[in-house]
This record gives sequence, C-alpha cells and structure tokens, in this order.
Amino acid sequence: MTKVPTRYFQQESKPKSRKKARKSKTKPQDAGSEIKKIAKKALSADKVITCNVKPKSLRWMNNRKLDNKKKIKGKQIPKLKKLPIDADVLERHSRGEGLEGKGVKTKHHLIKLKRKEGLIANAQEEAAHAEILLTESAGYLEPDDGERTTQYTQKQILKEVDISAATKHFELTLDQFGPYRMRYNRAGRYLLLGGKRGHLAAFDWVTKKLMCEINVMESIYDVSWLHIETMMAVAQKDWVYVYDNQGIELHCIKRLNKVQRMEFLPYHFLLATASDDGFLSWLDISIGELVTKYNTNLGRLNIMTQNPYNALLCVGHARGVVSMWSPNTREPLAKMLCHNAPLTSVAVNPQGMHMATSAVDKSIKLWDIRNLAGPLQHYKLRGCPTTVSLSQKGDMMGVSMGNVVEVYRDACLQTTERPYLRHVMDSSIQMLQFCPHEDVLGVSAAKGFTSLLVPGCGEPNFDARECNPFQTKSQRREAEVHALLEKIPADLIALDPNSVAEVDIPSLKDKVEAKKKLLFLKPPKVDYKPRNVAKKRGGTVRLAKNKKIVQEVHKKEFIKQMKEVNLSNEQTSQEKNNKQENKHILDRFKTKKKN
Repeated sequence: MTKVPTRYFQQESKPKSRKKARKSKTKPQDAGSEIKKIAKKALSADKVITCNVKPKSLRWMNNRKLDNKKKIKGKQIPKLKKLPIDADVLERHSRGEGLEGKGVKTKHHLIKLKRKEGLIANAQEEAAHAEILLTESAGYLEPDDGERTTQYTQKQILKEVDISAATKHFELTLDQFGPYRMRYNRAGRYLLLGGKRGHLAAFDWVTKKLMCEINVMESIYDVSWLHIETMMAVAQKDWVYVYDNQGIELHCIKRLNKVQRMEFLPYHFLLATASDDGFLSWLDISIGELVTKYNTNLGRLNIMTQNPYNALLCVGHARGVVSMWSPNTREPLAKMLCHNAPLTSVAVNPQGMHMATSAVDKSIKLWDIRNLAGPLQHYKLRGCPTTVSLSQKGDMMGVSMGNVVEVYRDACLQTTERPYLRHVMDSSIQMLQFCPHEDVLGVSAAKGFTSLLVPGCGEPNFDARECNPFQTKSQRREAEVHALLEKIPADLIALDPNSVAEVDIPSLKDKVEAKKKLLFLKPPKVDYKPRNVAKKRGGTVRLAKNKKIVQEVHKKEFIKQMKEVNLSNEQTSQEKNNKQENKHILDRFKTKKKN
C-alpha cells in the first residue's frame, strides 16, 4: 500500500545563508509557480516531497507591497468637496421649520430631538443634491425681439430640432372612417385610434410599429387603454368590447350598453363608463364584476373625465354644471355651476389640482378643485371651444376651435394675453391629448391624426416604478403583478383621499359607551338546543350536563368582560386621585373644604 502524503509540499524552516542570497543579482522567481510545479510532481509520487523555495522571494514580494503603500501614504489625497446647493432648491425640499427644544425637560430627550432634526436636515440636503441626477430639463420657445411664438409653424420648429425629435411629428391621413377618438397610454409610448365608422388601430407611435388594425363593422364612440398596453376597451354601438394587442376579441360586456365615454382608473382597476341613458357604471376588470351602476337623472352623458388625485368622475351637463361622482354614493359628492351656458368640454390636470371648463358662450374658466369659491382665470375666445386639454406639468392648456388648435402657456397661474402656439388643421378637430413625458400634442380630427411638437409641455424625467416607456416584457409582467397586489378598493374613493388615514371618532365613542353599558347588564340567557344524535346516545342526564357546561362558559366570559371594564374604570379614577393628591408644602395655608 502506498502512503498518501498529508501535505503536497513542506517548506523548509531553515533558510540558506544571507550572504549567498545577497550575491544573486537576478530577480527571484515567483514562489507560486514553483509551488505549482512541485504539487504536480507530488500527485504522481508516493513519498512526501519537500520544496526548496527561497524564503527571501516571499520577503521580497512583501517588501514591494510595503514600498507601494508608503508611496501612497506620502501623497496628499484631495478631499471631495460638496457642490454648493441653491437656496431655492433647498426650500423646495424643505420639511418645515425645525424645533428648538425649549420645552423639552430631560437632557436625553433633547439629544434625541437634536439628532432627529439633524437627520431631517441631512435628508433635505441629499434630496437637493439628487436633483443633479435629473439630467433632462424642459425647454421653451424663446422668441427674438419683435417676434412672437405664435408665428412659428411646425415646419420651422422641425428645422431647428434634432432628428429624434423631428420624427415625433407626423400626420396620418384617414379620411374614410372618421371622425377619430384617440388615447395615449400612461407611459406615453402607445397610441390607440378609433374611428366613428369602425376603424380601430393601435401602434407604437415612437417606432411607428403597427400592433393591430381592424374594422369592427360597428360605430365606435370611445376607446381606452386598460392597465397594460396589450388590452384595450372599445365602446361600440350597443356594448363594450375588450381586445388584445393583436385585435382578437377577449370579452363582450353586455352590462355596459350604449356607452358614450369611458375612463380607466389604474389604481383601482375600474373601467368607468357614461351611457346615452344617463347611467354611470364602474366595472372591476381584475375580477370581471360590476361594482355599481345607477342613473344620474341628467340625461345623455357625453362629457366626462377623471380626477387622477381622488379617482372621482367629473361629468359636465347642458346646464353648465359640473358634478363629481363616486361609486359609493348615488348622489354627487360636489356640484358647481361653472357657466351659464351648456358645457362643451371638461379637463383636469394629472396632479388633480386644477380643472378647465369650456362652454358654448366662447369662454374658458380655470378652477382650483381644492377651493371651488371662484375661477382662477377667465378667458374669452374668438370662437366656440370644442375640446380642452391640460399638459402633464399642468402649465400648458390646449384648446380647439373648429379646425384651429391653440396652446396657452402658464394659463392656470396667470392670465395670458396671447397663445403660445397655433396650428391649423384640414378638418374639424374631435379630441386633444398631451402625450406623457414627451413634448407632443396629439390631435385627432375628422380626417386623421396629427402629432404636433409643443416644446416644454411634457415632464422630461419619469419614474420607472410608476410608468416606464422603455419597459421590457418581463418588467411589464412584474409591474402588472405589483399593481394587482396594491389595488385600492372602490370603497375608498372619496372627495378627500386623506380621510382614510383619519380616526373614526363616532365609532370609537360607540365602543366606549358599549363598554360602560356592560356594568348594568345581566348575564345573557343561553338557549341550548341539543341534536337528536345526543338524545339517543347519552339520554336526558347528559343533555342536562352539556346545557350546564355551556351556560357556565358564557357566564365566565361575561364576568371576564365585567372585570376588564371595572379595571379600566379603577385606573382612570386612580389617575384622577393621583393628580389631586400631589400636594404642595404651602397647601396647609389654604382654606379647607367643609364636609
């Protein structure tokens, strides 16, 4: 039997003389290569082999590392300096005035408070520094002296922008199946077109790649994307149909009939519809159930939009009234008289703070939804506005009058005398919508669709977790699962969404009163009804025992509840007595109360 060596190599403990090592002028060999050669020989050999590696070679390597370290230490490494932060940026990320700690009694809590204030100040600075990562910024048209931005045409803008931006302006001539309704998806990447005579098309408007194009052979009144770009809802002549991105019919929803307008609520997975008979409906597309449906008694509903802030439906009527509806109540949560003439369009900005309304009397009013006292701005136009749309940032407003499109800048905060841009179409305009995260305004008309370049209307920086224009198939599937898990119930839709976090004070009072009433109640009587099987097996004696056991269990539970109530009452009374018992030295000079 051959002996297997315990170690493939053994280093000699006694090194050779230093004089011989000093005489050698050649560079020592690498110790690792020598060890590898000896290890290979040891695998084939039967005896233990010792390797004669010069220890000075290892020392030489260590000395070389030390020399490098010394050189690095000798250099003066410059410290990283933080970039100066603008005061306006710091104010934008401010979390309010800090606490000075004057009313804090103990030193421990004072240190704790100062530490917390330091963390808040640090978070404010970090948030301000993080704005450097937002490389994209919005730009506007800046005219020269004596010029106006309204005189710039789309051809002149195309000559000045780069090639990638120039490809975003295009025109589709569709003069056979119009007028058209259009919708961009939440990410702003895909476009859906629906013609009144049955033409339906969906495509990636950035790459111009067609997803599907069909003719449903029925009149189309409205179109809408669902939670992903592979599903779309189409309001046809009688019912609402759901198609996929290849044009295949997935569902026919006959409970939603004669629909005129549709809105999809992405956080609630609700498809809201307004019908020709005056009915409002909310359909949960995740489970396929109708949440609620009721008659508004307002007649034909053809003006409807959603408020993204609180998921309410803003419905316009012929009397000039805008009403806000929720699926939880059959009455409108808010009503406001906006115009003395019939309304033509209603629009709400994505932040849900401002609302624009237009009427037949050639007027447009801008409202603050948080304060419905009066309009912020009031504009009088040359013609009757048919549609109104607000940009993603909320600072631009698009208005259509016949075949003319006008865009106004900073229309909500201040009165603008002249439009920012103007464009004339070949036919009457049906719908306007600003594309999310792009400086593009989509215009659907009776004879096609046009994509207009409007510099500065889009939000340049997007949140990839909210909506990603460049998401892959796997990211889309993951986002769909997360959205379903984070779905908000329809019961939580209210005028003020922050009311969910408030304490329900009436219900808390009812609980306290119910506990107090337990003191004056008798133990409940138990009606014990035995089964027929028990009668056969145990007889009447066993039934009596079981009845007594059940009564005792209920009595014990009742006594336990009474004890808890008594303990809580005793604790409150003790606290009151302790407050009274805290006497002062000078209390002996006070007049004593007579019993």
